[in-house]
Parts: sequence; C-alpha cells; structure tokens
Amino acid sequence: MKVRILILSLLLSSTIFAQQNNRPNILLITADDMGYHSLGVTGSKVPEISPNIDRLSNEGIRFDHAFVNTSVCEPSRGVMGTGLYPNNSGITGFFPTEKEIPTLAEELKTNGYQVGILGKVKHSTPKDVASYVWDYNKDADELGSGRGPKLYKASLIEFIKDSEKNNKPFFMMANSHDPHHPFFEDSPTYERKGRQRPSRIYTVEDVDLPGFLPGLPEVKLELSQYFSSVKRLDDTVGALLEALEETGQADNTIVVFLSDHGMPFAFAKSNVYLASTHTPLIIKWGNEIKKTKVDKKHFVSTIDLMPTLLELTETHVPEKLDGRSFASILKGKKQKDRDVVFTHYNENSGAKSFPMRAIQKENMLYIFNPWAVGGKEYKMATVSKKNKSFNAMRVSTDPEVKARADYFLYRTVEEMYDLDKDPNALNNLIADKNHSKDLKELSTLMTKYLTDYKDLDILDLFNHRTDEEYLVRGTDAIQKEVNRLKKERRKASGGKNNKKKKKNKNKTTS
Repeated sequence: MKVRILILSLLLSSTIFAQQNNRPNILLITADDMGYHSLGVTGSKVPEISPNIDRLSNEGIRFDHAFVNTSVCEPSRGVMGTGLYPNNSGITGFFPTEKEIPTLAEELKTNGYQVGILGKVKHSTPKDVASYVWDYNKDADELGSGRGPKLYKASLIEFIKDSEKNNKPFFMMANSHDPHHPFFEDSPTYERKGRQRPSRIYTVEDVDLPGFLPGLPEVKLELSQYFSSVKRLDDTVGALLEALEETGQADNTIVVFLSDHGMPFAFAKSNVYLASTHTPLIIKWGNEIKKTKVDKKHFVSTIDLMPTLLELTETHVPEKLDGRSFASILKGKKQKDRDVVFTHYNENSGAKSFPMRAIQKENMLYIFNPWAVGGKEYKMATVSKKNKSFNAMRVSTDPEVKARADYFLYRTVEEMYDLDKDPNALNNLIADKNHSKDLKELSTLMTKYLTDYKDLDILDLFNHRTDEEYLVRGTDAIQKEVNRLKKERRKASGGKNNKKKKKNKNKTTS
C-alpha cells in the first residue's frame, strides 16, 4: 500500500513538473517615456534607431491601435499590474494601492511562477514594495542607473537560471529607464557605475521632429538627446533577447514590449492626446503567434494586458477586471467591440490634480478637461513643461508658438480632433457644427464609459460640463481629497523630512 502511494505521489509530482515546464515564461519589457513613432518599425526616420525592437516586431505581432490608459508612469504601470482603471485600483497618482485587489504578479506566483522585476521597481509595483511578491528585485542603482544594457542581460540570465533550478516558469518585468529624463549627454566619465553609452549617438541633423512640436533649436537639441536614449533602450532590448537565446528560453517565452506612455514633451506625456497614449505594443511567442503580422483592426490597451497574459499561461483570470483578454486575437481570431479606448489622466508626482478623460477612436478623439476653467488661476503643472523645449516655446517671439504654449497651460473644457486630418491635435473642432454628429456620438460614449466603470466624480462633472462654477467647485474638491491622501501617505512614511532623507539616499532618475 505504501509503495502504491509513493508511486502515485511520484507520478503526480512528475505531472505537475511537466505542466510547469510546458507553460510559457513571460518577459514584459517596458520603455520609459517613449513615443509611438520613435521606432523604425513605426515610421521613425532616425537612422538605425531600433534594429532589435524592429526585429522583435517582425517575429511577432504589433498592434497599430494599442494604447496605455494613462500617460504618467506609476498610474500607467498600475493599470498593467491590476487590469483596473485608476479610479478602481486606487492608483491615480504616485503611490501604491491600499485596496485588496488581485494583481498580475500575485496571480502568476500563486499559479507556480517565479516573479521578478528589473528597474522602476517602486513605480511598477502596485502594492507596498516591502511586502510584495517579487522573488527577484533589482532597481536602477544595480542596473547602471537603469541605463546599463549589459547589467540587464546579466540579471535576466541570473534570474532565469534560478527559476530553472526551482523548476518554475518565470515572469520577469524588465523596465528600462530610457528614454526618460535625463536624456543622454556624453562626458569623459559617463560609463561609471555600469551606465553605458548608446551604440549610436545622434545629432540635431538626425532628429525626427514630431508634428506637435515646433522646430526650435532647443527642441531639436533635446530631441537628439532623446533619440540617443531611445537607441540605448533598443540596446537594452537586444541584450534581454540575447539572454533568452543564450539560456535556451526564447521559444517558450512570451515577449511583450511597450512604452508606458508618450514622449516627455508638451502635448505628449501627462496628457490624453494621441501622442500621449498611443504605444507600440509588440508580442512574440515562438510559433504560437503568426510572424510579421500587424494588427490594424483591433483597439487594445494596457487595461487588457493582465487578463491576456493570465489566459495565455492558463492562470485563473479574476472576475472583476476592467480589461478583457485579447488572447484570441493573438491566435488569429477576431473580437467584436474593439474600436474605441477610454483613457485617463489624474495627477502628477507632486499630487497636483488635473483630471482628464478621453474617448479615442480610429478617426476621432474627444477630451474632457474639467480643470480647464477659472482663467489664469488654473495652469497645467507637469514635468513636460520643465524641459528646455517648453521653456523655448514660452519665450518664443513667434506668436503661433507662443499661443501653442499658452494652450498647453490653460486648455479648454472640451476638445475634439479629426485624427485622419489632424493626428497632432492642432485644430480643436469642438465648436465646429460640421462635426456635431461626431460630438454627440463621442459624448454619449464618454457618459457610457464613466458610468460603466464607476468613474462617478468625473461623471458628475461631465454632466455639468457647461457650468464653470460647478466645475471649479468640483475640481477643487478633487484637489482637496488628493491633498488629504498625500498628507496621510506622508504621515505613514514618517513625515516630510524622512521622505526627503530617503529621496537623497536612494536618488534615482525616475
């Protein structure tokens, strides 16, 4: 009897072992602040900018209509990690959630995966980092300030070997700190502490100027530094892919590449324009996904990433997620009702609230900015207005450039753009009677999304969008609540002075 039990136990163990080994690994690679059009495969004219990412795209599938749901770092990554919109996860700003909600890494770990993270640890961990489930955890200071491709490769190899030793499939979230500010600027001592120079350094002559920015000298200079940082991001992606090849895990690993949001320039990061939320989502998985395929039909977004990866790994998908899996699309099937996405912006790293909501369709974009009232008293505050490019726009003697800078700061309550004719959102059509039908359709969709996903404070403001006094009171109330939460979080972390000490001690480029 004991022998039979032992044999059954061994058979069961071997079956579980076989199942674990047959399940795919996941390598989720994120860029930090990279615009959709910054890659060769998405149309960039900068020479030799992204051969590694381009190759990855040609070996998998790229979604033409892929979007992040919010265009600022921690909340964007919070959507990836929870499958919930910021108002439902609680990650509206630069802090983890306190809600008891399922997360991607937790679900995978429960299902037998070894889970790890490289770079952007705080910003990519949806709950308290100290108690989270990461088995392997390296941040910027161990990765050349998040800018050391060789260190990323060595760390991934180390992690893979450890997961093999433990007979577990792995989930690794590898987060480059490129091309986030500070952009690459060379110096004789640059390669200290593991940082690497990009494999190619660009000049202003190489710049690919996006249509939403003016061609000022300061803009072109910053863009040349930005593209050098994009080049090093591509070097990092190449190094990570080499690690998969050298460990023999390339064919059985789902590789996902995307950016957490758009470029750190005005009218991109920390907004809800096309340049803010459009992301180059690429997925490769051995022979499981058709190669050299571009999906030009389906709208997908990072709200869908968690349920998709859980389904592909045969892991339980929690019921109450805001996203839905697009795994069937990866297998060549079609999905209905994928022609629109709903995007957010709530607050910046300083807890200044500028709520925005957008409905994004293929040819039209509608934006609601309840904060954009009250004249000069209400002025957009975001890191994108602190760079040299925006400062040059502010002091420009060109009246069109100056007007563009002022519009960035003050905005209007409603915006609507024809993206077929105006992808850079330069001509607001909200008062154009020729587009009254579009406005009606998009405002109806806005009401539906705000209602369906219980974004009730914003729904209330949207229903009073023509009442400026109501909007002022409502956005003031939102800011007061943000201030209260900020005070609570500061108190819980030991107060303002303790926070400053930690920041100086653990200073990163996040």
